[in-house]
Amino acid sequence: MMRALVIVVVLLGIAVLAMAAVALFAPRERVAVPPAPAPQDAIMDTMTETTDTLSLSSPVFSEGGAIPQKYTCEGENISPPLVIGGVPEGARTLALIMDDPDVPRDRRPDGLFVHWVRLNIPADTREIAEGTEPAGVAGAGTGGDLGYRGPCPPDREHRYFFKLYALDSALELPEGASKEQVERATQGHVLAEAQLMGVYEKVNK
Repeated sequence: MMRALVIVVVLLGIAVLAMAAVALFAPRERVAVPPAPAPQDAIMDTMTETTDTLSLSSPVFSEGGAIPQKYTCEGENISPPLVIGGVPEGARTLALIMDDPDVPRDRRPDGLFVHWVRLNIPADTREIAEGTEPAGVAGAGTGGDLGYRGPCPPDREHRYFFKLYALDSALELPEGASKEQVERATQGHVLAEAQLMGVYEKVNK
Protein backbone atom coordinates (compact mmCIF):
# COMPACT_ATOMS: atom_id res chain seq x y z
CA MET A 1 0.00 0.00 0.00
CA MET A 2 2.75 2.38 0.98
CA ARG A 3 4.70 1.49 -2.15
CA ALA A 4 1.70 2.25 -4.39
CA LEU A 5 1.25 5.64 -2.70
CA VAL A 6 4.89 6.49 -3.35
CA ILE A 7 4.53 5.58 -7.02
CA VAL A 8 1.44 7.82 -7.36
CA VAL A 9 3.27 10.76 -5.75
CA VAL A 10 6.25 10.28 -8.08
CA LEU A 11 4.00 10.15 -11.15
CA LEU A 12 2.19 13.32 -10.04
CA GLY A 13 5.51 15.07 -9.60
CA ILE A 14 6.62 14.05 -13.08
CA ALA A 15 3.33 15.34 -14.55
CA VAL A 16 3.72 18.71 -12.81
CA LEU A 17 7.30 19.05 -14.06
CA ALA A 18 6.21 18.17 -17.60
CA MET A 19 3.45 20.82 -17.56
CA ALA A 20 5.87 23.44 -16.27
CA ALA A 21 8.35 22.60 -19.02
CA VAL A 22 5.63 22.90 -21.68
CA ALA A 23 4.57 26.29 -20.32
CA LEU A 24 8.16 27.48 -20.17
CA PHE A 25 9.21 26.52 -23.68
CA ALA A 26 5.93 26.99 -25.58
CA PRO A 27 6.06 29.86 -28.17
CA ARG A 28 4.59 33.03 -26.77
CA GLU A 29 1.97 35.09 -28.64
CA ARG A 30 3.48 38.32 -29.96
CA VAL A 31 1.73 41.47 -28.84
CA ALA A 32 1.31 44.01 -31.63
CA VAL A 33 2.83 47.37 -30.81
CA PRO A 34 0.85 50.27 -32.31
CA PRO A 35 2.88 52.50 -34.62
CA ALA A 36 4.10 55.78 -33.18
CA PRO A 37 1.84 58.71 -34.04
CA ALA A 38 3.00 60.80 -36.95
CA PRO A 39 4.64 64.09 -36.03
CA GLN A 40 2.23 67.02 -36.07
CA ASP A 41 4.26 68.75 -38.79
CA ALA A 42 3.90 65.72 -41.07
CA ILE A 43 0.14 65.68 -40.48
CA MET A 44 -0.12 69.36 -41.34
CA ASP A 45 1.97 68.84 -44.48
CA THR A 46 -0.40 66.10 -45.63
CA MET A 47 -3.42 68.30 -44.97
CA THR A 48 -1.84 71.11 -46.95
CA GLU A 49 -1.14 68.85 -49.90
CA THR A 50 -4.68 67.50 -50.03
CA THR A 51 -6.70 70.62 -49.23
CA ASP A 52 -4.92 73.42 -51.08
CA THR A 53 -7.14 74.82 -53.81
CA LEU A 54 -6.67 78.07 -55.71
CA SER A 55 -8.94 80.66 -54.14
CA LEU A 56 -9.90 84.27 -54.68
CA SER A 57 -11.72 86.31 -52.05
CA SER A 58 -12.21 89.86 -50.85
CA PRO A 59 -12.49 91.28 -47.35
CA VAL A 60 -15.09 93.81 -48.51
CA PHE A 61 -17.69 91.50 -50.07
CA SER A 62 -18.47 87.79 -49.97
CA GLU A 63 -19.25 85.40 -52.80
CA GLY A 64 -22.53 86.56 -54.36
CA GLY A 65 -22.59 89.63 -52.12
CA ALA A 66 -22.96 93.29 -53.01
CA ILE A 67 -19.84 95.13 -54.10
CA PRO A 68 -19.54 98.30 -52.00
CA GLN A 69 -20.33 101.53 -53.83
CA LYS A 70 -16.79 102.79 -53.20
CA TYR A 71 -15.50 100.42 -55.90
CA THR A 72 -18.02 101.47 -58.57
CA CYS A 73 -18.64 104.38 -60.93
CA GLU A 74 -20.83 105.91 -58.23
CA GLY A 75 -17.98 105.94 -55.74
CA GLU A 76 -14.21 106.23 -56.01
CA ASN A 77 -14.10 103.74 -58.90
CA ILE A 78 -11.05 101.98 -57.45
CA SER A 79 -10.39 98.25 -57.41
CA PRO A 80 -11.48 96.27 -54.34
CA PRO A 81 -8.87 94.45 -52.24
CA LEU A 82 -8.42 90.82 -53.25
CA VAL A 83 -6.83 87.87 -51.45
CA ILE A 84 -5.26 84.93 -53.31
CA GLY A 85 -4.65 81.52 -51.78
CA GLY A 86 -3.71 77.97 -52.72
CA VAL A 87 -1.54 78.80 -55.74
CA PRO A 88 -0.36 75.39 -57.01
CA GLU A 89 3.26 74.35 -57.21
CA GLY A 90 4.63 74.87 -60.67
CA ALA A 91 2.64 78.05 -61.29
CA ARG A 92 4.78 80.74 -62.90
CA THR A 93 2.22 83.49 -63.42
CA LEU A 94 -1.37 84.45 -62.65
CA ALA A 95 -3.95 86.11 -64.90
CA LEU A 96 -6.96 88.09 -63.68
CA ILE A 97 -10.11 88.99 -65.62
CA MET A 98 -13.21 90.81 -64.38
CA ASP A 99 -16.31 90.94 -66.54
CA ASP A 100 -20.05 91.63 -66.49
CA PRO A 101 -22.19 89.17 -68.51
CA ASP A 102 -25.49 90.99 -67.84
CA VAL A 103 -25.18 93.94 -70.22
CA PRO A 104 -28.41 94.66 -72.17
CA ARG A 105 -28.19 93.23 -75.68
CA ASP A 106 -29.32 96.48 -77.22
CA ARG A 107 -26.14 98.05 -75.81
CA ARG A 108 -23.76 95.20 -76.54
CA PRO A 109 -24.83 92.27 -78.76
CA ASP A 110 -22.57 89.86 -76.85
CA GLY A 111 -24.06 90.98 -73.53
CA LEU A 112 -20.56 91.30 -72.05
CA PHE A 113 -18.48 94.16 -70.66
CA VAL A 114 -14.89 93.53 -69.60
CA HIS A 115 -13.83 95.67 -66.63
CA TRP A 116 -10.31 94.47 -65.84
CA VAL A 117 -7.58 92.40 -67.50
CA ARG A 118 -4.20 91.72 -65.97
CA LEU A 119 -1.70 89.06 -67.03
CA ASN A 120 1.75 87.80 -66.05
CA ILE A 121 1.08 88.60 -62.40
CA PRO A 122 3.88 87.00 -60.31
CA ALA A 123 2.79 83.61 -58.98
CA ASP A 124 3.83 84.52 -55.43
CA THR A 125 1.25 87.34 -55.28
CA ARG A 126 -1.04 86.73 -52.32
CA GLU A 127 -3.03 89.95 -52.23
CA ILE A 128 -3.94 92.88 -54.42
CA ALA A 129 -4.36 95.97 -52.29
CA GLU A 130 -7.33 98.29 -52.67
CA GLY A 131 -6.97 100.73 -55.52
CA THR A 132 -3.79 99.17 -56.93
CA GLU A 133 -2.80 97.32 -60.06
CA PRO A 134 -0.77 94.16 -59.37
CA ALA A 135 2.64 93.70 -60.96
CA GLY A 136 2.43 92.28 -64.44
CA VAL A 137 1.07 93.41 -67.80
CA ALA A 138 -2.10 95.43 -68.24
CA GLY A 139 -4.69 94.12 -70.66
CA ALA A 140 -7.47 96.21 -72.15
CA GLY A 141 -11.09 96.19 -71.08
CA THR A 142 -14.10 96.78 -73.29
CA GLY A 143 -13.76 100.54 -72.96
CA GLY A 144 -10.08 100.39 -73.85
CA ASP A 145 -9.01 100.97 -70.24
CA LEU A 146 -5.61 99.56 -69.24
CA GLY A 147 -6.70 99.18 -65.66
CA TYR A 148 -9.66 98.58 -63.40
CA ARG A 149 -13.03 100.05 -64.33
CA GLY A 150 -15.73 99.71 -61.68
CA PRO A 151 -19.28 98.39 -62.02
CA CYS A 152 -21.74 100.82 -63.60
CA PRO A 153 -24.87 98.86 -64.62
CA PRO A 154 -27.30 100.99 -66.64
CA ASP A 155 -30.53 99.17 -65.87
CA ARG A 156 -30.61 96.75 -62.93
CA GLU A 157 -28.46 94.57 -60.69
CA HIS A 158 -25.58 92.97 -62.60
CA ARG A 159 -23.15 90.22 -61.71
CA TYR A 160 -19.40 90.85 -61.79
CA PHE A 161 -17.06 87.89 -62.11
CA PHE A 162 -13.45 88.11 -60.98
CA LYS A 163 -11.63 85.16 -62.59
CA LEU A 164 -8.16 84.07 -61.55
CA TYR A 165 -5.97 81.62 -63.48
CA ALA A 166 -2.75 79.97 -62.27
CA LEU A 167 -0.55 79.30 -65.30
CA ASP A 168 2.54 77.19 -65.90
CA SER A 169 4.15 79.89 -68.06
CA ALA A 170 4.18 83.56 -68.82
CA LEU A 171 1.94 84.76 -71.65
CA GLU A 172 3.65 86.21 -74.69
CA LEU A 173 1.16 89.03 -75.11
CA PRO A 174 1.70 92.80 -75.27
CA GLU A 175 0.16 95.48 -73.10
CA GLY A 176 -3.43 96.09 -74.16
CA ALA A 177 -4.21 92.44 -74.91
CA SER A 178 -7.93 91.70 -74.85
CA LYS A 179 -9.80 89.23 -72.68
CA GLU A 180 -10.25 86.97 -75.69
CA GLN A 181 -6.52 87.04 -76.49
CA VAL A 182 -5.64 86.21 -72.90
CA GLU A 183 -8.13 83.34 -72.75
CA ARG A 184 -6.78 81.87 -76.00
CA ALA A 185 -3.19 82.18 -74.80
CA THR A 186 -3.96 80.39 -71.52
CA GLN A 187 -5.24 77.27 -73.26
CA GLY A 188 -3.09 74.30 -72.28
CA HIS A 189 -1.36 76.28 -69.53
CA VAL A 190 -4.01 76.50 -66.79
CA LEU A 191 -3.01 74.65 -63.61
CA ALA A 192 -5.96 75.90 -61.57
CA GLU A 193 -8.63 78.57 -61.63
CA ALA A 194 -10.79 80.37 -59.11
CA GLN A 195 -13.70 82.78 -59.27
CA LEU A 196 -15.30 85.43 -57.11
CA MET A 197 -18.68 86.91 -58.02
CA GLY A 198 -20.17 90.09 -56.63
CA VAL A 199 -23.28 92.06 -57.59
CA TYR A 200 -24.10 95.73 -57.92
CA GLU A 201 -27.13 97.86 -58.76
CA LYS A 202 -26.80 101.59 -59.24
CA VAL A 203 -28.29 103.82 -56.57
CA ASN A 204 -28.78 106.74 -58.95
CA LYS A 205 -30.17 105.48 -62.26
